[in-house]
Amino acid sequence: MRVLVTGVCGAIGSTVAPALAAQGHEVRGLDLVAPDDRLAAALSAGMLVGDVLDPMLADQAVEGVDAVVHLAGLPEESTLTDELTSHAHTTAVLLDAMVRHGVDRFVYASSNHAVGMVPRTDRLEAEVRPRPDTFYGVAKVAAEALMNLYADRFGMTAVALRIGSFREEPTTRRALSTWLSPGDAVRLVEAALTADESGFIAVYGISANTRAWWDLGPGRRIGYAPRDDAEAFAASIPDREEDEAEGDRVGGPFAVMPLGRPLP
Repeated sequence: MRVLVTGVCGAIGSTVAPALAAQGHEVRGLDLVAPDDRLAAALSAGMLVGDVLDPMLADQAVEGVDAVVHLAGLPEESTLTDELTSHAHTTAVLLDAMVRHGVDRFVYASSNHAVGMVPRTDRLEAEVRPRPDTFYGVAKVAAEALMNLYADRFGMTAVALRIGSFREEPTTRRALSTWLSPGDAVRLVEAALTADESGFIAVYGISANTRAWWDLGPGRRIGYAPRDDAEAFAASIPDREEDEAEGDRVGGPFAVMPLGRPLP
């Protein structure tokens, strides 16, 4: 499969792209910056440097691929205008380019913050209504809505990965539930690319954590088989005053932070 990965130089992109290449996929990268030599070597289908908001560049990036993995975007809270531009508008530009070029599989790095204000329960279902915790979360909801629209109108398969805490290892008590390991991030994207599914699908992007309370069922149904468990790091993570408040809602610290400003 030939795959376009946007935001290929970011934390998730630079992890996923070489792994997809190692699995036999031809990977094309798109980012605002050029890749380092290690990453460039994995991009057998080429690299484009520029803004995905540029429709001409998006056309060039999408032409000839079989699927798009959209990982580009602001990774933190900012103004509503900036968030919608970064997440919803870029998604729209890519989806339009996909329609023009007959590409029908879209995998998107959404976020748990699309439902971040949902209080903690025994299990968070994928079907819970959108309940964003920040402008960042609002923009992720908007991007998911566009994916729903294009899936219905154009017969696309559009998979929203509601990613939890992507890190080399968990660093907080909340992350013992929400951690997504690098290895499982690769397995999640691979499952979304190859699943025999159609329409819009939302899945939670976490590892097989002992303390997980987000439903992994939808991910498992598309072939995601996580292997890592944050519990292996539990003994090394200290207690903090913020732990109780961060555990009250899906979005953790985002659910209590000021709107329009990144975490300190």
